[in-house]
Amino acid sequence: MPPTSPPGPPGASGASRPPEDLRAQLDTLATEAFRGELAEIDRLSTREIAELMNREDAGVPAAVAAQLPRIAAVVDAIAARMARGGRLVYAGAGTAGRLGVLDASECPPTFNTAPGRVVGLIAGGPSALVHSAEGAEDDAGRAAADLDALALTPEDTVVGVSASGRTPYAVGAVRHARSRGALTVGLSCNPGSALAAAAEHGIEVVTGPELLTGSTRLKAGTAQKLVLNMLSTITMIRLGKTYGNLMVDVRASNEKLRARSRRIVALATGAGEEEIEAALAAADGEVKNAVLMLLGGVDAPTAARLLADAGGHLRTALEAAARL
Repeated sequence: MPPTSPPGPPGASGASRPPEDLRAQLDTLATEAFRGELAEIDRLSTREIAELMNREDAGVPAAVAAQLPRIAAVVDAIAARMARGGRLVYAGAGTAGRLGVLDASECPPTFNTAPGRVVGLIAGGPSALVHSAEGAEDDAGRAAADLDALALTPEDTVVGVSASGRTPYAVGAVRHARSRGALTVGLSCNPGSALAAAAEHGIEVVTGPELLTGSTRLKAGTAQKLVLNMLSTITMIRLGKTYGNLMVDVRASNEKLRARSRRIVALATGAGEEEIEAALAAADGEVKNAVLMLLGGVDAPTAARLLADAGGHLRTALEAAARL
């Protein structure tokens, strides 16, 4: 008779033994592989462990680079839908869910997007951001309910994020979104994942076994953060949220951002402080409008109209100003 594994500690979410098929499935995942050569890592000096972690992390950008064609195709598809009013929605559990919420929450101050344009859903709800709710990742039905609360449309994009590529919440979110006609993307760190298979677009950044077996907040987490940075940032560039590499749609909501706004206008126009202050005052603090006023030689109402006609693209508005 084969030996049995002891049950988990009392009160733990995994107090009962996991199904045999799940245990076997984890054995096949690159992110879960055990690395025997690191079995005595705890005997190394702190400096040696830090150097080892640094070497491990150095391979992540190359893994992301292998997926750049897929990432670019996804960005173009997202941007086209967002230009028509669609939303970008991330859905994940644990570290993956937190990374999605982080990326979504940084879009309003960085690109002046409305809070509901980029949304992060995490299994277990907002409390799971600071308190572990690992059991929530197994609830695919909850993912469907969370998406239904958003009233998805075919112009929306749902990105399921999961290091393993098998997390029921992320896979369930993608399957449900696809049934509603939304664009779907599966971001994982294992090849041949169920998440990629469920989505129209699969991005599989294969980072390999972790320094600590199964701790996918390490290399896999870093890879997911890099890809999410690309998805949101390049989409916003395509939507005209930047002028060159300047964040001309920045929301000046605090002293640092107000100072940054003035610096961006100065870098874009070369204007003096008094001109910049006057333009920003006339434009109610909108950096993009102030730049158009100074470079295009137009007043505030004209700048607002030209930008509206150009769908917010400053370069297009400047070309229109030159024709006036």
